[in-house]
Amino acid sequence: MTEKMGMAAARERVKELRRVIEEHNYRYYGLDQPIISDFEYDKLLKELIDLEKAYPELITPDSPSQRVGGVVLKEFQPVQHEQALLSLDNAFNDEDLLDFDRRVRQATGSSVAYVVEPKIDGLSVALTYNNGIFTLGATRGDGRVGEEVTANLKTIASLPLRLKQSISKLIVRGEVFMPKAAFASLNKTREEAGEQLFANPRNAAAGSLRQLDTKVTASRQLGFFAYQVISIEGATINSQVEALELMAELGLPVAPYRVLAPDIKAVLDEVKAWTPERRAELPYEIDGLVIKVNDLSLYSTLGMTTRAPRWAMAFKFPAEQATTRVEDIILRVGRTGVLTPTAILSPVRLAGTTVGRATLHNEDYIREKDVRIGDTVVVQKAGDIIPEVVEVLKEKRKGLEKPFKMPGRCPVCGAAVVRVSGEAAHRCTNGLACPAQVLEGIIHFASRGAMDIQGLGPSIITQLLESGLIHDAADLYYLKQEDLLKLERFGKQSSKNLIEAIEQSKQQPLERLLFGLGIRYVGQRAARILAKHFGSLDKLASATKEEIMSLSDIGSSIANSVQQFFDEPQNLKVIEKLKQAGVRLETKGTITTEGPLTGKTLVITGTLPGLSRKEAEALITQAGGKVTSSVSRNTDYLLAGEKPGSKYTKAEELGIPIIDLEGLKQLID
Repeated sequence: MTEKMGMAAARERVKELRRVIEEHNYRYYGLDQPIISDFEYDKLLKELIDLEKAYPELITPDSPSQRVGGVVLKEFQPVQHEQALLSLDNAFNDEDLLDFDRRVRQATGSSVAYVVEPKIDGLSVALTYNNGIFTLGATRGDGRVGEEVTANLKTIASLPLRLKQSISKLIVRGEVFMPKAAFASLNKTREEAGEQLFANPRNAAAGSLRQLDTKVTASRQLGFFAYQVISIEGATINSQVEALELMAELGLPVAPYRVLAPDIKAVLDEVKAWTPERRAELPYEIDGLVIKVNDLSLYSTLGMTTRAPRWAMAFKFPAEQATTRVEDIILRVGRTGVLTPTAILSPVRLAGTTVGRATLHNEDYIREKDVRIGDTVVVQKAGDIIPEVVEVLKEKRKGLEKPFKMPGRCPVCGAAVVRVSGEAAHRCTNGLACPAQVLEGIIHFASRGAMDIQGLGPSIITQLLESGLIHDAADLYYLKQEDLLKLERFGKQSSKNLIEAIEQSKQQPLERLLFGLGIRYVGQRAARILAKHFGSLDKLASATKEEIMSLSDIGSSIANSVQQFFDEPQNLKVIEKLKQAGVRLETKGTITTEGPLTGKTLVITGTLPGLSRKEAEALITQAGGKVTSSVSRNTDYLLAGEKPGSKYTKAEELGIPIIDLEGLKQLID
């Protein structure tokens, strides 16, 4: 059809297709009222893409074809926000909300109406439309400077590339999120591929939006809701309700739930109406409600602090709790030998799902909570995602409960278990001779960040180990197609594909191999630094501790760990097998040493759950950041744990962002 169509006809057809496709996008994502099937929609989009391939001069930035991704970005450019994108102060109970209302009434001299909106758990962004066309998208960043992610935002199907009405200039703020179903599907895929799972939909959304390959972002099924008009030229709005209505009229998706409350009593009633069961029915995660003064003319009167407006407040839902019984405490052995205790619970419904396990982190955590087998405990989901034990109901004990003690021997291989001074973790000392560590180690070796062996997930690795075809990661390179054909679910094509993927991984750069070997403390950034400096595995193996420590951002923990790794005969045997198999053990070309925290300075205060201060420092430095001891105006983030000290107060006074351990992991991801 496209070959016979002339330019004039093609231009008209492209114009019509774009109009029809965007209308269907609006009906599907904005109104939740689709009128055609997915199959029919895909046919329209394919026709548009085929026409644009035939007539490239007809491609425009606002075409729906631009949503499929395909651009590989070099880096994210900084964007100075026209207005600071502030955080919100939090309320946790009725008293906090009543105090908020009292302050508002004192400042304005009268009672006010409020708009109650859901607090979507995602990543905040600002979108700029010029003459109705989407031209710029940026993350919130530190509130003043964000990162340009325009190309990635274009892949979100619900976000309009052209507004339904032409407005001279419009800047809106909204939230990029990952629906629950998309999150579950993504983690399932990552688990099968042996990749690290995302902790929650918020982290998954943030990681997906900051991909350098826009095709990856396009595949993640992200959603978007607009919730604030930052500035507008060509139209007038007087209230938050009008702002939401205008954005919806322009084709921007806004959350379907919003209530205009005439006073604070109505706000409190709305808060009570949001039960855990109601939240569980939503297709996306919310972690609270946002209460805003409706009258926009009062915003300048109310003003703002250095970090938050005084005309809005975020009400954070309390974590839903349930009571259940600890049936057992089991141990999982990770790839570095860490023994992680897990409570096996009597199944209980919590935040819309059935919970049967909860992590207990380490022996110190168990001792502090005094958790025993047979105890009745209160559990909750941290952030509505991760189950944890909050407290033990000791008054319900019957005297038959059994205290838990970390074993002196590994539950998998029987080797000695030790706890290194200054660490919270207990470790199996058997290294690569421990089957559990071997399994986890090979999963890590084959993962995307390491050797990236496509199609080699945990279930296949388990089969290979149980059948005796491999005993360590190096044995992967000696597999033959006929070996795989003996295993379940392997056919001629699938076995051929895996052998080819393993062969291709031999050419991965040295930094990936170093990371894949699983040397303790050697993350991706440290691996890049070591690979760039030493240039080969042999040179690194023969380096002294002083030579390793002389490198920028490489401390004694990494240096000691590297030396211990190369002192282990079993590890040297694995490396020799890798060499004989033809795996690249030397650098080739340039290696970047940048990390997600490069140029950032962090200060740590308080006790971090399940992580020592040294381990936290290692996480930060491996990601390119720097850790200092005191808070100053040069501090970028304060990492706060339990019982923070005076550093917390000073950070608040200086307006420095305060994050918890989950926030740190989000920054690194």
